[in-house]
Amino acid sequence: MTAVQRSSGDLIADRRFLYGEGLLADGDAVVAAELFEQALEIAPDWPDGHAGLARARAAASDTDGAASAWRRVLALEPADVLGARLHLGLLGAAEVPAVPPPAYVAALFDQYAPDFEAALVDRLGYAAPPALAALVAETGRTFADAVDLGCGTGLMGAAVRTSVGRLDGIDLSAAMLEQAAAKGLYDDLTVGDVGTVLAARPGRYELALAADVLCYLGDLAPVLGAVARSLAPGGLFAFTIETLAEDAGEDWLLRPSLRYAHRPSGVVEAARRAGFDRLRSVAVALRLDGGTPVEGAALLMKRRAG
Repeated sequence: MTAVQRSSGDLIADRRFLYGEGLLADGDAVVAAELFEQALEIAPDWPDGHAGLARARAAASDTDGAASAWRRVLALEPADVLGARLHLGLLGAAEVPAVPPPAYVAALFDQYAPDFEAALVDRLGYAAPPALAALVAETGRTFADAVDLGCGTGLMGAAVRTSVGRLDGIDLSAAMLEQAAAKGLYDDLTVGDVGTVLAARPGRYELALAADVLCYLGDLAPVLGAVARSLAPGGLFAFTIETLAEDAGEDWLLRPSLRYAHRPSGVVEAARRAGFDRLRSVAVALRLDGGTPVEGAALLMKRRAG
């Protein structure tokens, strides 16, 4: 997905920015950086212009210059719509955040909503919803109350709708939820952080689903705990992860895609501590990224009684 880009308010600055983006896409990072610098001479307090400059400097192997530009982005916009903290972490210029800035995730998916399904399903071979639906179907159970975490436009909801009575959806992106609402799949849709929303719903659900959601979180302990508390004893949690090799030496890692990969054994252990037992896991190629399959896993967990 492309980072959020907003106008500077000056047509000349915007044009130079676009020329810089074209040069960067063509691999001419040094000249692209010069174009972004020219744009910033006109609009010095434009966060998106500094973000473009940061990306060009990073592509030109100017790590210090890129970090300086990302710090300027963050100073101009502390809510961090452009994900400066993530980029600084990737550059080694700051600690990698355990979770991305909520404003960054919301803005990214608000922008992506109109083209989300065409891009993900038609062009990138998105496989998470059918993989999770198959795991749930294998149990032979039906569920009175279910929740779709990070439900987006409703692809996961469509895959399980016939197996559940009531279906709720939660997502940070209001634009995504507008798409989901139009499908008529959900009984309730809530804009908000998953952990915060679930905290007000203890023991409500028999099934929780998270398709392509945990890759936007590093430390999974908080969300696993929140999901466990929202489930009745014996309730199921089906979710996907992007997988990190078991010999990686760490439980999670932020990738250049700005998504997190997780070591499966670390996820299983974190889930155990949260009150889950693993029922099943299967390897899944989740989608294409740059023409290469993103290796992942679909997991099914059961909340322990007590």
